[in-house]
Amino acid sequence: MKTYKLAAAPRVDLGKKATKALRANNQIPAVISGGEIVELPYTGKLEEGQKVVEIENGKGLVTTDIVVTNDAVRKLIYSPEIFAVEIELNGNKKMAVLKDIQFHPVKDNILHIDFLEVNDKKPVVIEVPVKLVGHAEGVKAGGKLGLSMRRLKVKAVYTNVPECLEINVDKLGLGQSMQVGDLHFEGLELVNAKNAVVCAVQLTRAARGAQANAE
Repeated sequence: MKTYKLAAAPRVDLGKKATKALRANNQIPAVISGGEIVELPYTGKLEEGQKVVEIENGKGLVTTDIVVTNDAVRKLIYSPEIFAVEIELNGNKKMAVLKDIQFHPVKDNILHIDFLEVNDKKPVVIEVPVKLVGHAEGVKAGGKLGLSMRRLKVKAVYTNVPECLEINVDKLGLGQSMQVGDLHFEGLELVNAKNAVVCAVQLTRAARGAQANAE
């Protein structure tokens, strides 16, 4: 994955009035989750913007509330590519990936962004674009190649996640499909349903006619 550098500021006031003021000023509230798991009650030192969220069994998760600008995230959000995000905050850098984005239901502007902190040891699940390569046998015979799943969910450490998943379709014949279970990528685990169809060569009217004549 490519790395996207993003400057952020800590967010301390979490009230509705403050949130509304941020959005009016071309800024977006966001949170970085997936940080350190700590014992509760937590007695350690938290940086500005950090808080501890209780999860289970007397443990808590350190999360960080931040603010980013619309201009700073535009190329990150409105892009077909995927990125590892290097967030600069409080003079430190955190590596993260996009976890979720909330849009306004009518205006479609960004209301909130969730980032997931990552490292080179703990696997994460992320959607990766699919790229078909080659020339399918079924297309040569008059069929039409269709892509049903433009992205696949993979589980891996973020440093192993590629910019796209290349799938060779050379041997895909007329009426044949390729499912998730047929695919294998080094260092990656596909977590979509194994019987989900990724791509297929469909029989066109011309191909059906040619097939019937051949029979």
